[in-house]
Amino acid sequence: MTYLLFDIGGTKMRVARSEDLVKIDAVEKAVTPNKPEEAIATIVKLAQKMDVTDVAAIAGGLRGILNENKTGIHHDAILSHWVDFDVAAALVDEFGDVPVYLENDTALAGLGESSFGAGQGIDIMVYHTISTGVGGVKISSGQIDESSMGFEPGHQILDIDRTILGPDINPTLENLVSGAALEARTGVKAYDIPQSDVIWLELAQYLAQGMRNTILYWSPDIIVLGGSMMVGDPKIPLEAVRKATVATLDNFVPCPFITIAALGDEAGLYGAMARITEADKK
Repeated sequence: MTYLLFDIGGTKMRVARSEDLVKIDAVEKAVTPNKPEEAIATIVKLAQKMDVTDVAAIAGGLRGILNENKTGIHHDAILSHWVDFDVAAALVDEFGDVPVYLENDTALAGLGESSFGAGQGIDIMVYHTISTGVGGVKISSGQIDESSMGFEPGHQILDIDRTILGPDINPTLENLVSGAALEARTGVKAYDIPQSDVIWLELAQYLAQGMRNTILYWSPDIIVLGGSMMVGDPKIPLEAVRKATVATLDNFVPCPFITIAALGDEAGLYGAMARITEADKK
C-alpha cells in the first residue's frame, strides 16, 4: 500500500510518499499555486513522478482555518482563492474513493513533532512555528487537541498600549516576531539582519510574552519551537527565549522545557503519517 502525504503552505508545497507510515520514502517540492485546481494537478503530477500507485489513504496540511468538515479552507489571507474549494473531493476524484484527512498545516507539523520529533513521549506538547507568520497547536496524548475552530495563538494581543507597533498595526504576537512583520518594521529581510544585531534579543523578549500566555492557558509539559525565525541563520536565540520566559512567569508557575523542533520542513509530512495512523486505530 502507498500513502500520499502533502503539506501546502502559502508559498511552497511538499508532496511525499510513504509505504509503511514509519518513514517517508520520497518527497517532491513545488511552488504553491494561487488556484486550488492547479494545486491538485500539481499533486497528481508529483505523485506520478514518485511512482505513487494503489493509494490507501491521503493526509495533508493546509494553511489557514479549515471548514467545519475539514474538507477545505474556510478562511486564509494568503490562499484566498482556495476558500470554499472542496480539496478532499478533488483528491478523491483523482486518486479514487480513499480516506482523505485534512488538518491545518501548523497542527500537522505539531503532530509530527509529537509523534516523530522533539515531543516524542510527552503527554502535553505545544508546538509554535515562528516564520513568515506565527501559528501553534496543542497536542494531548499524541493527538491534536479538540477545538471548535482551530488554534491561532499568533493573533493574541500583546502590545496593548501600542507603544511598540504604533496605532496603525494590530498589536499581535505575529506582528511582533514574525519574519514578515520584522521586514515591515525594518525594511530588511530577516535573513539579512546579522545575528549580532540587538533586535534578535528584542524578538526573544517579545516571544517570551507569548510563551507566558501559552504556559498559563495550555499548561504544557514541553514547548517546541519551529519555523525559520527559530531554526534559520540568523535566528531568535533559544536560550534568550528560555530565560525571558522564566522571568515573565516570575515563579508563578514552573516554566516547562522549551526546545527546538527536530523535523525541519518535513514536520507536516510526518504529521500526515501520524494522522493516518491515528485514524487506522479507530
